[in-house]
Amino acid sequence: MMESHGGNIYRAARELEVPEQKILDFSASINPLGVPQSVAAAIRKHIRYLYHYPDPDAGQLAARIGKKYGINHESIICGNGSTELIHLVARALKSAHAVIPAPTFCEYERAVKLQYREKKITIRHPLLDGSNSFDINPDHFINAMEGCTLAFLCNPNNPTGRLIERKTLLGIADAARALQCHLVVDEAFIDFVPGQSIIKEVETNPYLIVLRSMTKFYALSGLRLGFGVFPLSLVETVKRHKEPWTVSTLAQRAGIAALDDAAYKKETLKVIREEKKFIERELKRLQITYIPSAANYYLLRIEHASTIVRLLRQRGILVRDCSNFVGIAGSYIRIAVRSHKENSRLLKELARVCRASS
Repeated sequence: MMESHGGNIYRAARELEVPEQKILDFSASINPLGVPQSVAAAIRKHIRYLYHYPDPDAGQLAARIGKKYGINHESIICGNGSTELIHLVARALKSAHAVIPAPTFCEYERAVKLQYREKKITIRHPLLDGSNSFDINPDHFINAMEGCTLAFLCNPNNPTGRLIERKTLLGIADAARALQCHLVVDEAFIDFVPGQSIIKEVETNPYLIVLRSMTKFYALSGLRLGFGVFPLSLVETVKRHKEPWTVSTLAQRAGIAALDDAAYKKETLKVIREEKKFIERELKRLQITYIPSAANYYLLRIEHASTIVRLLRQRGILVRDCSNFVGIAGSYIRIAVRSHKENSRLLKELARVCRASS
């Protein structure tokens, strides 16, 4: 059975009959530095507050986010990871006509379809051109938004790692406003590309929504934390569709500590930059085609991809089989950027299984 997402080390451990810590997971793109020490300390300090319900509004965290990014904290809604917010947006806006490029993160389509199980919906999939590194064609995407009321963009895109430059993305956002189509920009990996976020533009565009994840950059996947920035005109509508207490007390304190940890951010960007150079050099040496990426993962075009995935899994290494992404052929896998030791092992095993499958 193919995984809908990466990161299921538990199933792999059961099937391979090995401890979970023996699984090397390149299928989920998480910061290789692990949980910041500042976050671990904050969790230990605040664990005594688990007796109480968490703040349903995550007020202190929202205020800290607002201060860090220079935005109105009242426009911020915190969630149990950005995936909760994707489904929350779809539930609140309830659009039967949506635009979702292909390939991209599967939860956008799933979230839209869940709102209309017994009603016909229209989802347009502007295809990203594989011969052009899967870069978006802004004109094609804008044309697809005509007559639709909801559109999703992932920036950098998952699984391709391609970045839409701010100027181009703001042009799409302006077009969305003119077409009265709500544009949701998922910036789950934008922390790896400083200076490219459009989070501050929400204030002046009533049809722009920006979602952010804190699980990828700050390695908090098991804790689950994200936030969305919404036009003030939409905030109450969205909150009416949100379950209470989805952000735990520890997640809220972890988020505050992470945002304050400038040293961790600096070290992360340094490590990722160095390891990406190493991975790209080795992929070229192995003659494996990769899509240049702005994020902490790569989309590889590789023959016998499903066989490669299976053989690596037998060795306790998980990579993302991309054959279930809409708009992509079955000859792609996605790998995360991890520590140098782990990256070296992956590339060594990848070379071995490529030879075995040829």
